[in-house]
Formats: sequence, C-alpha cells, structure tokens
Amino acid sequence: MINYEGVRMNIFVGNMNRDITKDNLANEFRKFGNVETVTILIDRINGEWKAFGFVEMPVREEAFKAISAMDGKEFLGKDLVVHEARYRSDDRRNTTRLGGRRHTDIYEDEN
Repeated sequence: MINYEGVRMNIFVGNMNRDITKDNLANEFRKFGNVETVTILIDRINGEWKAFGFVEMPVREEAFKAISAMDGKEFLGKDLVVHEARYRSDDRRNTTRLGGRRHTDIYEDEN
C-alpha cells in the first residue's frame, strides 16, 4: 500500500470566472490548508485567458478537503469544477486517429 501522507497534490480548478485572480483563488483554498502555488492559464498563441487553472497544496489530506468543499461551489458567479489534476503523458498525440482521419469520419457502411 502506498503512503501518500504529506505528499503534495496538484488540484485542477475549472469553469472559473474571468474576474478571478490568483490571490482570491488562493484565499478560497487557504480555508482548507496551506496553498503552495496557484496557476491560472493563458493561451500561448493568442494570449486569451483560459477558464481553468491549478492550485498546489502540500498536504494531501487538506487538498482532499478542499476538493470536496470546492467542487460545484459557486464562486464569483460560476460553479467551479474541482478535482485532483490528471497528468498527461509526454506523448500528446491522439492514438485513436486512423491515418489522419478521425474515427467518427470512418463509416461502417460504405454502400
């Protein structure tokens, strides 16, 4: 059995209002414990603000409490989506594509 006690957790926060700041997001999560970092994403290409970010908490037990309390909570007029961040593999290519065509573009019946 893996012991996660004391291991930090990265938390995904989605469906955020554009008026949210790192400070007010951090303050909301500090109600449940220490917040190490807050990241709100900006699109690299067009500079537009994205409606999600990440909060890193150093104590997993506190992070789980924050996730339970914040998921679905209305904050600045929007219901937040909050869960443990899922890490992507290094290979970002979608392996479900067949020959450059989307699976949905391939028809079962070619008659």
